[in-house]
Amino acid sequence: MDTLREEARSVPVAADADLCVVGGSCTGVFAAVRAARLGLKVALIENNGFFGGVATAGLVCIWHTTLDTVFARQIVAGMTTETIERLRTRGAVRELQPPNAHVHYYLNTEELKIELDELVREAGVRPFLHARFSAAQAEGGRVTAAIFEDKTGRRAIRAKFFIDASGDGDLLARTGLPCRKPARLQPSTACAVLHGLDRVAARNPDFRLGRVVFDPQYPEALPKGFLWTARQVAGEDLTMVAGTRAFGLDCSDGDQLTQAEMECRRQIRRMCDLLRRRIAGGENVSLVDLASCIGIRQTRQADALHRLTEQEVLDGVRFEDAIANGSYRVDVHHADRPGITFRYLDGTEEVVAENGQVTKGRWRPARAEDPTFYQIPYRSLVPRGAENVLVAGRLMDADENAYGAVRVMVNCNQTGEAAGVAAHVALDAGRLASEIDTATLRRRLAQGGSAIV
Repeated sequence: MDTLREEARSVPVAADADLCVVGGSCTGVFAAVRAARLGLKVALIENNGFFGGVATAGLVCIWHTTLDTVFARQIVAGMTTETIERLRTRGAVRELQPPNAHVHYYLNTEELKIELDELVREAGVRPFLHARFSAAQAEGGRVTAAIFEDKTGRRAIRAKFFIDASGDGDLLARTGLPCRKPARLQPSTACAVLHGLDRVAARNPDFRLGRVVFDPQYPEALPKGFLWTARQVAGEDLTMVAGTRAFGLDCSDGDQLTQAEMECRRQIRRMCDLLRRRIAGGENVSLVDLASCIGIRQTRQADALHRLTEQEVLDGVRFEDAIANGSYRVDVHHADRPGITFRYLDGTEEVVAENGQVTKGRWRPARAEDPTFYQIPYRSLVPRGAENVLVAGRLMDADENAYGAVRVMVNCNQTGEAAGVAAHVALDAGRLASEIDTATLRRRLAQGGSAIV
């Protein structure tokens, strides 16, 4: 690759902080807010003009259940349930009663944007929106400054501690801290909101969107995929549709990210064209909203002190340093073929083929007693060799199938809170990220409302 030389220049320091969080998804916001509530001076860098990540910019309007698999015990609390309650007062959340579905909450994503603003403002976090993290200053495993670009120009934040909540390991990669990319990346998906699908279903009693859009009899059919939908809280006959797939593209690479974004938008148009041209009533379907960023399932992951395994997840292994709990199934979107595999804590398995056909079986024999939730240990958030850096969200270290369970938002939310509180514990005790007392961490998480079991 041809290169040019950029002259050295001084970078103004926009803020001095105790903690700098890179990435303002719900995970990043919750990390920043929990740390600020404990008294840290916190700066938060977000590329978009609003917070929330895939929950807002990506239009993924669902949070999965905060209960265990038998709906008997609350295993997720903290800022997830606090945010749900805040949205409920505004009529901005709809709750499904168990045991209807693994999806438990439908959120008004526009109200969520504003609520996250309020959480940041109330906690006294210093926000930087429309700000893209670009580089860091580091000495070995210790990071001293994060450099970003915004409308003001190129600026820096000096801090004592850092959390990479970028989703793609941008801070890790630019500081040389250990991270990896799995050989097979789960494909990314761009979501859209469509109006008029209820009217199509009324005209066609057997209508199933997930069957129609992949039906090869139609010239506009999408290639090999999997589709799911969620009802919008605001407005009637509005449906969020997640049916696109960007196969074989690494969205931590700028050129491949561009290709994935454009390919998924092309697939959304094909979906709409198919409905309008081939299905009775489809002429009334309209595209109401496009996600402003693609939903990335997997790129870089930290090489951390502990790699969570599928067996640990499915056996419900308990960890002394557990900082998060989950009950969402193992959910692996096939990278090398159509369809998806689900595995459950009760030993059952479902494989969904390209045509929507479901093959049911077992991944293990039946037992007298099954685990009802799994845990994520703090060690999976600590990159090897890092002195003052933690990761949160989908950067946590997990093997391919364990990752398929833990990457969903209610799990990622908890890792953000844990990283924010861990930053406070480390700075308070003058310890490295790998050396903190995890009993103190768990106690402070519980004091702040987290479900620590």
